[in-house]
Amino acid sequence: MSASSFPPEELRQVAQEVATLLKDRGETISVAETAAGGLISATLLSLPGASSYYRGGLTLYTLESRIAYAGWTPSNIKSYSGPTPAVVAGLAEHTRKTLGSTYTISESGTAGPTGGSTANRTPGYVALALAREGGETVTREKQTGSKERESNMVAFAAEGLKLVKDVIKGEGKL
Repeated sequence: MSASSFPPEELRQVAQEVATLLKDRGETISVAETAAGGLISATLLSLPGASSYYRGGLTLYTLESRIAYAGWTPSNIKSYSGPTPAVVAGLAEHTRKTLGSTYTISESGTAGPTGGSTANRTPGYVALALAREGGETVTREKQTGSKERESNMVAFAAEGLKLVKDVIKGEGKL
């Protein structure tokens, strides 16, 4: 992969905008992602100066990893019904508190090509949350309409970065 092919174009501009906002404001971010598989973290880390704003990230792809790193208990697993705004809000809030960042972006979705029969388990569905220090956690849900795994992963990462940008700029639902 050449240096110019990463991050994907769909992520490059919004990531640069987020990085600039964070650096200018002296704020930090951490990441708790699932279906994006680390793309949000990798994109933020691909930019020069990332050490000034990036506190760390987790790829919580499995339920077991959520027990190990995100404060989940076996009772969370028993009641789990797929990705939801409440699930990602909890992941974001736990990670933000643990790493002490200003913000934590979290996502969980169904990248595809297969999925389940409920709306939140159909390919292309993603739930997103942004936890922020001293503020309300903001959530969004999106549906790409695609069953293509790789493009959904990139779209989920892009939506996560857009949520960060919108909230920092005061354009996110509060």
